[in-house]
Order: sequence, then C-alpha cells, then structure tokens
Amino acid sequence: MATSATVKAAAAGLEDVVTGPSEITDVNGKTGQLIYRGYDIHDLVENTTFEEVVYLLWYGTLPTRAALDGFAETIRSCYHLPQALVESLKRYPKDADPMDVLRTAVSELSFYDPDKQSPVDDRTANLRRAARLQGQIAAIVGAWAQIRQGKEPVKADPSLSFAGNVYYRLLGKRPEKLEERAIDAALILHADHELNASTFAARVTAATLADMYAAIVSAIGTLSGPLHGGANTAVMEMLLEMKKEGEEPGPFIKKALAGKRKIMGFGHRVYKAEDPRATHLRRMSEELGNKYKTPQWFEMSRRIEETMKAEKNLLPNVDFYSASTYYVMGIPTDLYTPLFAVSRLSGWAAHLLEQYAHNRLIRPRAEYVGPRELRVTPIDQRR
Repeated sequence: MATSATVKAAAAGLEDVVTGPSEITDVNGKTGQLIYRGYDIHDLVENTTFEEVVYLLWYGTLPTRAALDGFAETIRSCYHLPQALVESLKRYPKDADPMDVLRTAVSELSFYDPDKQSPVDDRTANLRRAARLQGQIAAIVGAWAQIRQGKEPVKADPSLSFAGNVYYRLLGKRPEKLEERAIDAALILHADHELNASTFAARVTAATLADMYAAIVSAIGTLSGPLHGGANTAVMEMLLEMKKEGEEPGPFIKKALAGKRKIMGFGHRVYKAEDPRATHLRRMSEELGNKYKTPQWFEMSRRIEETMKAEKNLLPNVDFYSASTYYVMGIPTDLYTPLFAVSRLSGWAAHLLEQYAHNRLIRPRAEYVGPRELRVTPIDQRR
C-alpha cells in the first residue's frame, strides 16, 4: 500500500524513538543504569532522602541543608486537603477503585488552586502547584485508605519525613526505621523514568497549554493501566494465587508460560540488563520478610525470578519485588498503584516544568495503512 511521502514510519509503540531533549532522567538499557540529573540511582537511594530527590528533579541540583529544610517545610505545609474535597471523598462509593478516586480527586483540587489566575506556564506558580500536589496527592491516598473503612483521615505528623507520613496515613500507625526507609527508597526509585507512558501523556497534555492539574490527571489515567502502573498488584495476586493453590513457584510458572499467560513484573521495553530499581527492592523484600517472619514471599519471588531467567531469559523489573515489599508491610494491594503515583508525581512535575519552559505542541503523524480510492455508493445500494 502507498504511504504518504510526508510520513516517516516509526517503530510500533514509538519504541526507541527520541521525541526531544530532556535534562531530567537518563535510562541506559544496555548497562542497566538510571540517572536523575546526572546522579546514579544507586547513589541517590543510599545517600539521599525522597525530599532531596524531589528538589533535585525540580531545581536541577541537590539542595544544601538550608535549602532542604525550607523545601521540606514547604511540602509539609501542603499535607492538608480542602475540607470540601474530604467531604467529596466521603461520598464516593467505598468500593471505588483507588486510582479512579485519585484521578477524580486531583481533578477536583484544581477548583481550589490559589494560583488559578496565573498563566499555565508561569514557572514560579507551577513550582507552588507542584509542591501542593506533592503533599496533597499523598494526602488523598492516605485519606482514602481510611475513609473507605469508615474512619477519619489520619492527620500528618510534622515530626515524620515525607515517607514516614505516607506510611502513617496509609496504615494509621507510625513506621519503625526499616519501614520508613523502605518507603523512602521506593519513592526515590519510582520518582522518574524518562518518557514512560504516563509522563509522555502528561507532556502531551501540557504541550497544548492545558494546566498542570489537567496534565497530572492525564498521567494518573495512563498510570492506572495494568501494563504500566498496575503490574505490582498483579504480581502480588499471582503470589497469593500460588500459595492458595499450594503450588511450587517453578512448576506454577512453567505451566503458566505453557498456557501463554503473561507473567507480570518481568522484562522491560528499555532495560536489557537488570533494572537497577529491582536491585534495591529485592533487598528490601528480603529484609522486611525476615523482620515480619514471613520470608516465604521473598523466597517464592526469588524462585520465580530464577525460573523466568531459565525459561525466558527475562529479568525482574521495578514492579516484581515492590509487590512483596509492600505486602509484608500491610499495604493493601489495590493501593500499590496509587503509591506509585505519589512518587511519580515528582517526576511528572519535573517534566511539566521542562515542557512549559520549552513548549512545542506534540503532534506526531501516523502511517496510514487503510484502503484508498474508494467511492461513495448510494445509501440504498450499500451492503
């Protein structure tokens, strides 16, 4: 079939297509490296906090002590939700999907934006919006975790870190050191990942000069899909299914593969070496499993990893070990993707700031492969 001479065909799914420059994140699939603003993810996980990483993503440099103190205080000041939004949450169906709740609530937040009169590409106003959204998206997820149980939302504790408050408001109890560190590490690891589906959706929306709330709602909607943000929930559901049926991991996976079942949490569009995020989450899964005397989830996961490597030569991605890490801490499985969104808000905001600063409408072309030169048949003669 003929192809328009003005269209250059791209790979399916835009695989390996570069759509433009960015100074935020580099993903090196061959070496298994993830870099935020020039810093390797391993260095950041071991030596910084989530608040420092958010500052890095938004401002381009790691903060000084004074800058971090001020920035952390700004985020803490954004932990509260408008009371009208809390009342809206209480009216939602208690069995609503948490990602539907999050998408709807973030959209409603735009009504209460004190910067709504500012231009959508005003960087100073958008930094304020980003700080509010970072605190409020965590507050929404924590509030819904309580409201759907018929409880009042847990108020943030200003003495806790951002990660500590995420845990506290989700579960209603203060974290111990290992739990706080596990949440902090997970937030850092999920913060950004270049032009993944949700980030690209956010940038496409922002490129039309829609406001930051609209762009974040686009991102949340994209993240809700099981091929993006829902994979770790599917991993944990598989582990629970395996345990319920009393099957060993190796035979279970081999049978699933023989039946053409997709095993979530393995493989990645970019990484050909190990996903560096999986390296840290594997360790967290093991440490927390040992602490809670439930090492079976890590052990099952490890045997699945070995089987997938042997059978399909596939390595675990960020979703695989995050499932058991969250589960042993008592986080409900349907809150895994909203927790992902709490972290990824930092990266989405960084990309939106960059998009607004150097905006060009994102308008790709499609390779037309349909019929040509058809003629209209009178309606009574059509079959």
